[in-house]
Amino acid sequence: MLAIFTELANWVAYSLLGLLPDSKLGQSVHFFIEDTTKIFFLLIIMIYCIALLRASLNIERVRDYLAKKHRTVGYSMGALFGAITPFCSCSSIPVFLGFTSAGIPVGITMAFLLTSPLINEVAVLLLVSLVGWKITLTYVLVGLAVGVVGGLFLDLIHAERLLQSFALKAYQNPKDFSGNAANEKRLTFEARHMFAKQELLDIIKRVWIWVFIGVGLGAALHGFVPDAWFEANLGHGEWWSVPIAVLAGVPLYSNATGVIPVMESLITKGLPIGTTLAFCMSTVAASFPEFILLKQVMTWKLLIIIFFLLLVSFSVMGWMLNLFYLV
Repeated sequence: MLAIFTELANWVAYSLLGLLPDSKLGQSVHFFIEDTTKIFFLLIIMIYCIALLRASLNIERVRDYLAKKHRTVGYSMGALFGAITPFCSCSSIPVFLGFTSAGIPVGITMAFLLTSPLINEVAVLLLVSLVGWKITLTYVLVGLAVGVVGGLFLDLIHAERLLQSFALKAYQNPKDFSGNAANEKRLTFEARHMFAKQELLDIIKRVWIWVFIGVGLGAALHGFVPDAWFEANLGHGEWWSVPIAVLAGVPLYSNATGVIPVMESLITKGLPIGTTLAFCMSTVAASFPEFILLKQVMTWKLLIIIFFLLLVSFSVMGWMLNLFYLV
């Protein structure tokens, strides 16, 4: 289904605009068209469907269920849900808003948000064929651990205090945010549709400009950053190369599936496995486009905390893999 966006980008960039597929400008324009159309499509579908579900959801029942669970179980459930849902970092934002507006603890919500872009079934299958099941299993376990540990840490510091005012209000007063439609036991489909439609319009109005800015930045860097730079500067396994690789991935943007070919190319060129995975995890989960979108629901202080949490997590993972697999 999503292949249609690739074909659309091919037609616009290479046929309509006449750009060359192997040119830097052509690759950047292709990236921008494909990702903006794909992200808006996913945003519209995801926001509407989640809002439609929320319109029939008994928020108190969900909160009571989670309240009865040990927090560790809640973090694990959030991380596992993130792993089995094929959302990129940008399309995870509507789910974050839905969780927050339902009054679900921020730590559990963040466990989902941190894990979702890192792991999906297509990426796992591709990764197995590239590096084998042992490294793939390590990647999956690290991705889950990042979500669980990150959720625990953010709950310990009461990260809900650092949400934007509207998100904090939604967290503290889920009934007021979601309206009566989300709390009535039985609603007509028309009532649920109107609730979902309004939710869709409100969120799209809030984030559309940031989608263009974020993906535009990622597209420019995607087309113009030279591949040889990574091999020349990060290919010898020094300890400092891992955090540098993580920082290098921050300005870029991809999803877990799209980054696999990049991972294969880097490993083929001699980049250590741990350094490669740390770079790719950073590209997927700690990119500028994601943080630009997260700024709509979080304060700068919380974004900085999450950034350093991811930086440390990915660096530790990279060091561990280099220690065990570097020859």
